Amino acid sequence: MAAPRLRTGERPTICHDVVIVGAGFGGMYMLHRLRGLGLTARVFEQGSGVGGTWYWNRYPGARCDVESMQYSYSFSDELQQQWDWSERYAPQSEILAYANHVADRFDLRRDIQFDTRVDSAVFDEAARRWTVTTSDGASATAQFIVLATGCLSNAKMPEIDGLGDFKGQIHHTGHWPHREVDFSGLRVGVIGTGSSAIQSIPIIAEQARRLTVFQRTANFSVPARNAKLTEDERQWFRDNYPEIRRKAREEMRNGIFTEPPEKGAFDDSDGARRQNYEARWSRGGLTFMSAYNNLALDKAANDTAADFIRGKIADIVRDPDVAKRLQPDSHPVGSKRICVDTDYYATFNRDNVELVDLRDTPIARITADGIRAGDIDYPLDAIVFATGFDAMTGSVAKIEIRGREGRTLNGKWAEGPRTYLGLMSEGFPNLFLITGPGSPSVLSNMIVSIEQHVEWIADCLAHMRDEGLDCIEASRQSEDDWVAHVNEVAYGTLYPQANSWYMGANVPGKPRVFMPYIGGVGVYRQICNDVAAKGYQGFVMSAAPRSNPIAVHSA
Repeated sequence: MAAPRLRTGERPTICHDVVIVGAGFGGMYMLHRLRGLGLTARVFEQGSGVGGTWYWNRYPGARCDVESMQYSYSFSDELQQQWDWSERYAPQSEILAYANHVADRFDLRRDIQFDTRVDSAVFDEAARRWTVTTSDGASATAQFIVLATGCLSNAKMPEIDGLGDFKGQIHHTGHWPHREVDFSGLRVGVIGTGSSAIQSIPIIAEQARRLTVFQRTANFSVPARNAKLTEDERQWFRDNYPEIRRKAREEMRNGIFTEPPEKGAFDDSDGARRQNYEARWSRGGLTFMSAYNNLALDKAANDTAADFIRGKIADIVRDPDVAKRLQPDSHPVGSKRICVDTDYYATFNRDNVELVDLRDTPIARITADGIRAGDIDYPLDAIVFATGFDAMTGSVAKIEIRGREGRTLNGKWAEGPRTYLGLMSEGFPNLFLITGPGSPSVLSNMIVSIEQHVEWIADCLAHMRDEGLDCIEASRQSEDDWVAHVNEVAYGTLYPQANSWYMGANVPGKPRVFMPYIGGVGVYRQICNDVAAKGYQGFVMSAAPRSNPIAVHSA
């Protein structure tokens, strides 16, 4: 029978086995693994290139807070043996170069459609397939969808009166221009003191005639102690990669290889404890929080680390009043992701830098010529919004996703995201999430968590094909049990005490739900492995009558 003729202007619907949304590190690896299974896949990416977070976040000083030798793929030994990282903490430009190298090395671009946003995804219960519509007006069908949209990829602009009135430059750290921005001779205001602000403020301060930092909440930061990697250091990692990767996956709570602490803060004397913190401070990096095994669990233990950092701030910042305002007092250290900096606190010793505490003088509005905080006008030529992201769920929420009986994912998640293992949400068959809410995701080395999810999904699809199955869905009971477990584990720690983006607290009106799984990547990996070993316990798999199990479709 001849195929129906298309009307003028109609575009054909392309069939794939899998549609992947996003060409960051998750989407690229997912595509590579699906090809290895012989499945067809199409990746839709709203940016003009690969790299995800590292494509968009180009603000001054942007770099990863996980050491570069660990913030890298492990699925190809040749790749990890041959790529040369130049610094202990790789800058954005080098991470983006690495992402492009991976895309080229594994010939991924031919299956990626750039400059294309996915607008909607609708599940057809009869056909047991998804129809995806994109911003170019085209549509595609797929048996499966994988959302590799990223946890920190939806920049959040604050709602401040007068934003449209400002006559100067406006930038957001999460959506930086793909060109050099020169602040030389300008009066610059930075709103926010989270990770992107802490990285960019020292560099902007060196350029600007005057820099005004508007701080709502002071954050804990430790020095990065970044440096060029020596060939000996690179070779040590290469020689020890098998054991480093194993320990990161199986033994480290956050997926970052380090020596795990074996005692609590009060198992040391005051002097020994301070010496330990001094050693961690001198070495630099996120492993400061690994000084003791109870810093995330016991407030008194946590206070010893927090007081140490507050003392360091007082030592560094010469103006006692400014130092006091920079010392966090509203949350336990580590309950917001601890920041890693280069000369952040010392920047406030510069004559051209001013700190405005928004707790005392909230921003009233943005004017044509600057920012009014309290009854004071701060004249500015440029404003940088370092106000973070609608994290974990924001990029998913931008897509109209309709599952069984027309239910929307946004409607289901209105009171907070609900998933089973952070991998699937009940009522939305054949829809997978990479590092979704309910998984370790942002509490971990993201590459470790990405690889684990991609490999679990790929193994699941291979299992379904082998068994002649075409549909998988999380059961409601398993999802309810998992959500309860995620919350129980979270509230056994100090993390929910902070109004953090882990809780959605930086987005007005967003439900306060602790989104990532805090039980640790090793524990989580074992849970996922056990679920698969028990026939994908908690998931409902089926084959439609006279169904067509996963088959290769021509693109």
